[in-house]
Amino acid sequence: MKGTLLVKNVKYLVTCDGDDKLLERADVYIRDGVIEAIKEAGAQEEWTAEDVIDASDMVMYPGLINTHHHLYQTFSRNLPQVQNMELFPWLKTLYEIWKNVDEDVVYYSSLTGMGELLKCGCTTCLDHHYVFPSDKGMGLLEAQFHAAEDLGMRFHATRGSMDLSVKDGGLPPDSVVQPVDEILKSSEEAVARFHDPSPYSMKQVALAPCSPFSVTGDLLRESAVLARELKVRLHTHLAETKDEENYTLSRFGMRPLAYMESLGWVGEDVWYAHGIHFTDDELKRLAETGTGVAHCPVSNMKLSSGIASVPRMLELGVPVGLAVDGSASNDGSSLLEEIRTAYLLHRLNSSQKAPSGYDILKMATRGSARLLGRERLGAIAPGMAADFFLIRLKRLALVGTMFDPKSMLGTVGYKGSVDYTVVNGRIVVKDGRLTGIDEEAQAAKAEELVKDYISR
Repeated sequence: MKGTLLVKNVKYLVTCDGDDKLLERADVYIRDGVIEAIKEAGAQEEWTAEDVIDASDMVMYPGLINTHHHLYQTFSRNLPQVQNMELFPWLKTLYEIWKNVDEDVVYYSSLTGMGELLKCGCTTCLDHHYVFPSDKGMGLLEAQFHAAEDLGMRFHATRGSMDLSVKDGGLPPDSVVQPVDEILKSSEEAVARFHDPSPYSMKQVALAPCSPFSVTGDLLRESAVLARELKVRLHTHLAETKDEENYTLSRFGMRPLAYMESLGWVGEDVWYAHGIHFTDDELKRLAETGTGVAHCPVSNMKLSSGIASVPRMLELGVPVGLAVDGSASNDGSSLLEEIRTAYLLHRLNSSQKAPSGYDILKMATRGSARLLGRERLGAIAPGMAADFFLIRLKRLALVGTMFDPKSMLGTVGYKGSVDYTVVNGRIVVKDGRLTGIDEEAQAAKAEELVKDYISR
């Protein structure tokens, strides 16, 4: 984003920087999408900019970073037939709907989910798309990047995949699995077309076979080799349920992490979604290898999957980020809700060993940036990408909450749209409204498409 932006006289600036600074009455100067300087209260220098946000009654946070989503699931939320199911039967039921995705469904579901994320302060989204019907090629990823560009969101796509259908002992139907060589060829093409490795990149790609129970060992092994040749990251689901654990033990004689490690799936370029059922020795192995975990508290609760050992992960130094997971197992796309849910869940489960509200915020910013390999995201400091959000404090819901602005999003929480979201120096949410699209018109069009899609 070319141009200059000044965020002036910020009442409380939560930097999440290396010193965990909280500033008051600070100015933040942005040039060409990058934070150029921060002026603390009392400095005499005056700045001018093409755009100015008066933040004298606002609190400012780094943009939240979502490390695991399934945006296409936005069109299969709140379906009564799956509300009381756990993961395996839930998946088998919903695959009969998901097998009908097309470019329009992916574009509008991505627009819907990413729009909600932006309105809740999320500036970067990683989507794990793994449903590729046999007649659909690169158009599904093109639709996602198109939606991200229309909204102004920093977007990480994955070339997900499945090659193990029901007839071979997996869960997905035959129409959404592909041969390994076809997947690898498509993965290489996706990286060549869409992946920008530059420090302030707006679009990147990771390789992401779906899960141990929907892909073969050959696909996992070859994907790891290809990802490292292409210098992109690796992502999948792991240790989400006891059913998965029983599956790998019965099929391969190994627990899920040992199975994945045997195929090359550990290291600083790997992160897993969920990570609920790791043993303590396995958590130590994750820490030793720098292998990360995307924590998805709301989804884990809805599907009765369990509670991830996040306090222990943080104690050991496991890289941990935050995520909303798919909208069919969350029914929403709000990282603000995840922050408060994670805080309360671990207070309930771990008492004084639980992470603080500020610890959870750092998980959703700096921690998530680490999972995605994005050193220039996750904090407000000179040289960092200009990704942040602001909340106006003069509202009843926030009276008496600023004794600890750093922890407020976890302890008190914030519901509804933020006032401003800025991505790459561009204002993409202003006064709680998306600036890149007509929300009502797009919502109406998306709702009609949902009805058609569900009835197919």
